[in-house]
This record gives sequence, structure tokens and C-alpha cells, in this order.
Amino acid sequence: MQVSHTARALSASFDDPNLVSAAGLVPAMALAVKTGLGSLVDRWVKLPEYFGANAGLKVTALVAGMLAGADSIDDMVLLRHGGLPKLFTGAYAPSTLGSFLRTFTFGHVRQLDAVASRWLLNLNTATPILAGIDDLALVDIDDTVKEVHGYKKQGAGFGYSHVRGLNALLAIISTGLSAPIIIGSRLRNGPTNSARGAAKFVSDVLATAKRLRSPAATGMLLLRADSAYYIHAVITAAIRAGAMVSITARMNPLVKAAIATIPDTAWTTIKYTNAILDETTGTWISVAEVAEIPFTAFGSKKEHERITGRLIVRRIPELNKKADVGQATLFEMFRFHAFFTTSTLDTVAADKTHRQHAIIEQTNSDMKASALAHLPSGRFDANAAWLILACIAFNLTRAVGALASTDLGKATTATVRRKLITVAARVATSARRVTLHLPEHWPWETGWAAIFAITFAPPGHATT
Repeated sequence: MQVSHTARALSASFDDPNLVSAAGLVPAMALAVKTGLGSLVDRWVKLPEYFGANAGLKVTALVAGMLAGADSIDDMVLLRHGGLPKLFTGAYAPSTLGSFLRTFTFGHVRQLDAVASRWLLNLNTATPILAGIDDLALVDIDDTVKEVHGYKKQGAGFGYSHVRGLNALLAIISTGLSAPIIIGSRLRNGPTNSARGAAKFVSDVLATAKRLRSPAATGMLLLRADSAYYIHAVITAAIRAGAMVSITARMNPLVKAAIATIPDTAWTTIKYTNAILDETTGTWISVAEVAEIPFTAFGSKKEHERITGRLIVRRIPELNKKADVGQATLFEMFRFHAFFTTSTLDTVAADKTHRQHAIIEQTNSDMKASALAHLPSGRFDANAAWLILACIAFNLTRAVGALASTDLGKATTATVRRKLITVAARVATSARRVTLHLPEHWPWETGWAAIFAITFAPPGHATT
């Protein structure tokens, strides 16, 4: 493709007051209104002083900016171009939104977190973002360090990643039919230990997960985590909340001793990286094997505090780096990866399910490539509020994609934004009716039209 006109025959000017660059915000924010986001904020978030006024409008403005691609407070100027002020109320200036965020204290952040949880229940009712949750609900927790710069960032410090940043603890939920959405978040100081406050966090997110399911749900609710969360408080909190656990075990002497008792005949070959299916025998030719053994976790604690379950172990042969020079090994050596589980899945299924915990890393990456590209304020509580709003924007984007099509319901934020949000349109008004004229032959017209039809349908029951 090349430009078909010369410079003399082509010019450009920013002078059309009726154009918008993100027409997808119209159905997306209509969905936010329909699910009660602004009204929930007005009801539950009680900010003081001048900049705390109209909290619902300001929160939805920040979320709208994130949907359109804003990853800093200055980027919120996206909401004030062309015909957008004709389509929306509350297109605040970036300075006003920044002052609003700086009004937050710790208590207000917790209020906003409660709003995010309540709103998610409404969103789940209105959209198919968690199809199949009654049959299977997989909750994953993990923390990630968001690098920050400058010495005025409250709470910034060097943690396990050895970069200066703030620590974000996230929880996602997914099913066998749907992509993950975020059901909980906490912003913590940079040097924070991964497991700090994790037990209370697990209790909160599992309570949200249970509210997302119907009262008659009987399918498995499973908490997955890495070895940083292999602590008594986290596992106990999960069991008290009615969930099963699948958590990577630390290689302490108790775990090593249990692995040593597994007989050679107990190992089963699994489909692992680069495995090949033998069509004759129907088995996998793989370098990885799994086995299980009954296990009691935290054996050093009092008897009533011990937790019984299974230790599922995956072993992989150690590579012989000198085999190509004729120095063969005398005997095989293995690397062992073990996790503790209370689930009822068989050995192979439990191992496969646990390895899928890596899906949370994709969510972390998606967040850092969109609204969490920056933590824009110098104040810790403002950044904590920004994190919650970024999670709301992530879930709203996921819901928009799910309404458009099954494929877009599992797409990344950037993909949904490119196909459904940042589509240009001209705003036309006639006889008190506003019409959006969008590009002809837009490849994703069907999905966009479906979202528009659903979000502007007659209102349903009142939100809580």
C-alpha cells in the first residue's frame, strides 16, 4: 500500500468537531451504566472536599480513558476531543481527575475495592464472561512488581525482582469455557513479601467467587498458586472458604523425604513440552512423568493444624551437557516439581490443571501493556485506586469482547481495543436523534453492532 496523492494534492487539519476516534466507548460505557458502575461508586465511595464530588462520573471517566488506551493521567485528555463531549457527560480535564485520585485514602481505596466486587456481580449477570462457573471455577493468585521511577513514589522499593517498584497482588477467576477476569487486587510496598496479607486476600476473593456462582453450584472451586503461597494461613483460608487448593510445594526436607518414597513403577508419562503421540500404543513419548503420594502438609504443627491431601510430583530428566563428547551418565538424574493438592482430580489431570496456573502471567502482561503501564501518581493511595480502576477496565473490556463474539471474549485488551473500541465515527444530530456514522466495511461490524444492540436495549432489573 502506498499514498495515492502527492503533498500538493493532500492536506490535513484538526478542525472537525463531530469526529470521534473511539466510538466503541459508546456501547462500552453504556454497559458500565447498565451494570451500575457509577451508581455503586456514588453509593459506597464517600470522598471528602471539592474534588470528591461526583465520584461516580469521575470513576467512569477514568475507566473510559483506560478503555480508549490511556495509561497515565495526562492521557485522559483523550476524552475531550471532537464529538465525545456531545456523547458523554463528565469528560473531565486530566488535572481534575488527578486531583480526584489524590483525594483517596486507604479507607477510600477499600471502598472502591468493594464497589469493584459488587459491580462484577452485576457484570456477570449481564454478560457471559464466566460461562460454566457453576461447573468449574479456577481462582489463581500471584503478585507482580510494577517498575516505577523517581524518588517521590510512596512505597516504592526493591523486592524479589531486584527492580525498584510497587507490588501488585492480583487474583483472577476462569472456567473451562471462559477467559480469566480479575476478581481482586491489592497494591503493596515494593519490598513486600509475596505472602504478606495473602490469607485475608484469599478469603476475600473466594467470597467473591462464591457470590459469582449460583447457590446450587456443585462444581469444583480450586485455588491455584505458586510456592510463595505454600503457607499454613493461605491454605487454611482457602479450605475455610470451601475451596480446594493446588499450590506448588517448597522443596523442604519433609517434601523431599516424601518424594524419595515414590517407587519407580508409580510414574506415568504425560503430554509435556514437545511430547509425541505414539499412534500404535496411544501413549505419549515424553521426557516428563508424574506420580502422587498421600501427604500431610505442615507436619511440624500441632496435629489439628495439619492438612491432609496429596503430593503430586512431576519429574524431568537432567540434561547431560557433555553427552555429545562421549561422556555418558552412569545413572539418570531428575529435577522434581511438586505441588500439594486437596482436589479429587486424578494424577495426570491434576498436574495439567496446576500447570495452567501460568495463565495469570498472561493477565499480568496484559495489564502492564495497557492501563498498568504506569502507576502515575506520587501518592501510594492514588496508585492503589488506579490499580483497582485498571482491573475494572480490564473486566469491562473482557465483557465487551464476550458480547461481540466467542473469540473476542478471550482476546487481549489491545485486540479488543483495536477491533471494537478505537473505531472512528462521525456524530450527526437530526430531529433530536444522534447517529454515529462508522467506517463502511469495518471488519468487525457484526460484533460492534451486537454490543450496541444489547447495551441500548430496554433496562432490566435495578442493580444493587
